[in-house]
Order: sequence, then C-alpha cells, then structure tokens
Amino acid sequence: MYQSQNQNSPYIIFSKEEWADLGFGTTLNLTENEIIELRGLNEPMSIDEVRDVYLPISRLLNLYISGTEKLFEATNLFLGKKNFKVPFIIGIAGSVAVGKSTTSRILQALLSKWSDNITVSLVNTDGFLMSNNNLEKKVLMERKGFPESYNLSLLLDFLNSVKSGKSNIKAPVYSHLLYDNVPGRFINVNNPDILIIEGLNVLQPAPLPKDGSAIPYVSDFFDFSIFVDADEKNIKNWYIQRFLKLKATAFKEEKSYFNKYSYLSDKDAIDVATSLWEKINYVNLIENILPTRQRASLIIRKSQNHSVDQISLRKL
Repeated sequence: MYQSQNQNSPYIIFSKEEWADLGFGTTLNLTENEIIELRGLNEPMSIDEVRDVYLPISRLLNLYISGTEKLFEATNLFLGKKNFKVPFIIGIAGSVAVGKSTTSRILQALLSKWSDNITVSLVNTDGFLMSNNNLEKKVLMERKGFPESYNLSLLLDFLNSVKSGKSNIKAPVYSHLLYDNVPGRFINVNNPDILIIEGLNVLQPAPLPKDGSAIPYVSDFFDFSIFVDADEKNIKNWYIQRFLKLKATAFKEEKSYFNKYSYLSDKDAIDVATSLWEKINYVNLIENILPTRQRASLIIRKSQNHSVDQISLRKL
C-alpha cells in the first residue's frame, strides 16, 4: 500500500522503497564511474540511488512518451495526413543547490539508454538570463535568478521553435565561472526526441495580461514536469557547503566572477554565503519557486543527506 491514498490529494505518494519496486527489474545501464561524472559538486549520488529512484522515473517517462506517440498517431489518423513529430519536453524545477542539474543529467543519460535511436537534449535556462550589463542597467543584479531577470521573449521563442518542429535551434550558453552569458556560444538543439529544460522558475504560470491578450508561458510547452524538493534548512546548508567547496576550487581561477571570495576564511565565507542565501536565494525560493511545486507532474523529495525519501506522482 502506498503512503497516501487520500482522495483529496492530486498526488499518489510513494516511499523510496515503494518507488524502487516500480522499476520492475529494469536494467541499469550506467556505471558507477559514469554516475560520478554526472553528479554535481555537492551531490553524493550513489549507484543505488540512481537504480532505486531515477531508473523508475526514466521508465515512467518512457511509458509517457510512448503514450504521447500513440496520441500523435491518432491525431494524424483523424486529420488524414502525416504531421511531423515534435520533441517531448520535460521541465525540471527547484531551488538553487537542491540538485536540479544532477537530476537532469542523470535522466538525460538514462533516457538516452532506452533506445539506440533516441536523442535527448538538455538546456539550462541560465543561458536565457539577461547579461550582467543589462541587469546592471535595470538595477536587477541582486534579483538575478528571479523571473524578471530572464529574457523571457527569447526563451519563449526558443520553446515555440522546438514545439514547431524546427531544426538547428540555438540556445545561449551561460558560464558559472564568469557568472554571465558567453557571447557567441550556443547549444544546438536539432530535433531531439526528448528535450529537458532545467531552471529555477520554469513551472511558473503565465501572469494575467493587463490588456486581456493571452500569451503562452514556459510551462505551457512541457509534456511532463519534475520538481526537486527539500526542507529549506537543508537547502540552505547545501548552498553554504557548495559555496565553501567552490571557494577552494573554481573561485580560485582568476577569471572567476567570485574570485574575491577565494581569499576569505571559512568563517567569513560562511557569513557571505549565508547573507547571499537569505537576501537573494531564500527570497526567490519562497516568493517564486516553492509556489510552483504543486504544478509538477512528479515531486522528488530529498532528505538531509541528499538521498530521496519520498516521490509524489500526480494522478491522471
């Protein structure tokens, strides 16, 4: 029996053990070394975690994609013609430091293994942030990562092109080292079977238009969505621990935007990270990210040690 059969809840809630059983013996085709390469700086992802949590998710997604293909064929039959197939888009949302990027890379790798002919692309919405120059002009540098700091029209144009079946679509590249977009660098998205879109605020609904007109929004393009969740205190701790690791590694590079922090003592670095969390990232989490959690098709809940302890699947 699953943890929750509450008829008033839009979700079926599973413990990790219950969810692992839904893999139904699916073979894990990723090695431990491959998983190490895919996990984030502060994300202790184990091969058991991938097998118990992410492999069943990839199986579920494969079934959803197969169902979508049947709907596509039924629509073609109804129309009496053959239309081109468009990518199945998966949105992955959640706070800074919660493990969205690792989740996205693991799922990309797993989904790519389901067939020799399947292609899975991954795009991070950081590339659609306004440049630092534009953010400074708009006095938005301290709101970086908030919804208003993105070039929303560019992101919507990109997603519309993907869902229109266009080829060779360019997505801008973001450098965490430079803390800015990289001019002239792009990710080429060329008719993948699956596209994963990862970002802080990708599950936000469209704002009500003042002029009465209706516009599509980022989440409107998703066929399936995932929210990576954890207790706020745990995320804060992970953010601070990641900051300390970056201070000892990436921040030491001369080109790093945060190079000035590499000279701090651990105590001072903790103070800086805590201030950044409380003034920026925590505010964004409470105001913009958490309110979108219940819009997700699937919620992955992590415990203090980063391990997933609960999965919630939206009822159909």
